[in-house]
Amino acid sequence: MDDIVLEIKNLSKSFAKNKVLDGINLTVKKGSVLGLMGENGAGKSTMMKCLFGIYSKDEGQINLLNKPVNFKNPKEALENGVAMVHQELNQCLDRTVTDNLFLGRYPTRMGVVDEVKMFKDSTNLFASLNMNVNPKTVMRTMSVSQRQMVEIAKAVSYDAKIIVLDEPTSSLTEREVKKLFSIVDDLRKKGVSFVYISHKMDEIFEICDEVAVLRDGKMILSKSVHDTTMNELIAAMVGRSLDKRFPDVDNVPGEDFLEVRDLTTKYEPILENISFTVKRGEIFGLYGLVGAGRSELLESLFGIRTIASGEIVMSGKKLRFSNSRDAMDHRFALVTEERKLNGMFGKDTIKFNTTITNLDSYKTFGILSNRKMQEAADREIKTMHTKCVSADELISALSGGNQQKVIIGKWLECQPEVFLMDEPTRGIDVGAKYEIYQLIIQMAKEGKTIIVVSSEMPEILGITNRIAVMSNHRLAGIVNTKETDQEALLRLSAKYL
Repeated sequence: MDDIVLEIKNLSKSFAKNKVLDGINLTVKKGSVLGLMGENGAGKSTMMKCLFGIYSKDEGQINLLNKPVNFKNPKEALENGVAMVHQELNQCLDRTVTDNLFLGRYPTRMGVVDEVKMFKDSTNLFASLNMNVNPKTVMRTMSVSQRQMVEIAKAVSYDAKIIVLDEPTSSLTEREVKKLFSIVDDLRKKGVSFVYISHKMDEIFEICDEVAVLRDGKMILSKSVHDTTMNELIAAMVGRSLDKRFPDVDNVPGEDFLEVRDLTTKYEPILENISFTVKRGEIFGLYGLVGAGRSELLESLFGIRTIASGEIVMSGKKLRFSNSRDAMDHRFALVTEERKLNGMFGKDTIKFNTTITNLDSYKTFGILSNRKMQEAADREIKTMHTKCVSADELISALSGGNQQKVIIGKWLECQPEVFLMDEPTRGIDVGAKYEIYQLIIQMAKEGKTIIVVSSEMPEILGITNRIAVMSNHRLAGIVNTKETDQEALLRLSAKYL
């Protein structure tokens, strides 16, 4: 028992009549990494929130170092050695690294905040973790991966016994992932334990010692990663065996539909001389390393970024969008990468989020019809197989995958002709991913032109007809998906580096 850091016994939690966790049992050993998997809505986040004191459990017991604990809030959990690095980082972006490390626990000397001690302790902390971070840097100027490292360092500074990493690599490059794994490995050797929440199978097998799978609030599988396979994990997650990760890409692209000619943007980061043509009913992939300019290209096509020169031509007609409203009027849609930041209204309902982009369609004699809005929301819930209580449920109460389904459904209500999708399956489980892949292919078969950005190479190769590879804000090349491989994409992505 001495090697067990965290033990969860018979944990249950319900919201109204919905039982989200049902008799969960879980153990995490000292100096180990436990991979926690499950479809969106399986109960992973709820279990972690019960651990952190955000939710109060209905039944069960949580033991930390063989002692029962019942944290009232995250601050109490943190002070007792339980830390969490969230997928969406909650940091004071206009303050320095040091301020964020010591937030809520500033050291004082004679009644004044001791800036010298803070800087010295921060420097020593990063040195001990072999992290190259300047404590005086303002958080907003740092990349997502650097800010993530700060959160891990903060957890270590609290002498954390166990650290929960929630989808930690969703915005990281391959090199940054290796750095993260190196830090996890070093801390594991020092006796720190991790719960590693991820939908990426290859990461689970690379970094984890044990793996546990939740489905519909129940613990379905818990074993050593060496004693399981990818197929077994998928079957445990979705309740069925997925014979293949991707559906058949059986759409047949038609005539040339959307043409981008020598597009150059006005402000940093500047895209230079981008040219390509996409066919009607084609799934056109955009691949490249993080920072290559893929998201900026989608934003330029959607009227969010100012174009300095070049043209966008659709069906032979030149387009010039001043803003996103212009793009929407021309039947363009954009699913953004950061759904919580700029893809949805988190404090409102599924119905509101489904209908907000297309309000004129739900009016009767110039007045919004609640009946029409309700019908639209119910229609998209059914189409997208969204797991929810009703259309009046807050979108923030849904899992990440179900939030994404609502966002895609919102745009489907606008009946777009060009669908721009930036990392549409980011942070989504394997079952929900498959459903979204099917939806993308079906939209293409219906004649919609789809441009999809993905950082996951198997995904971009699995669901597209052609792939444009970007490097350093320029177009490095365009390849036919069936005639290329991962090595060719990597070679193109490094072309201008």
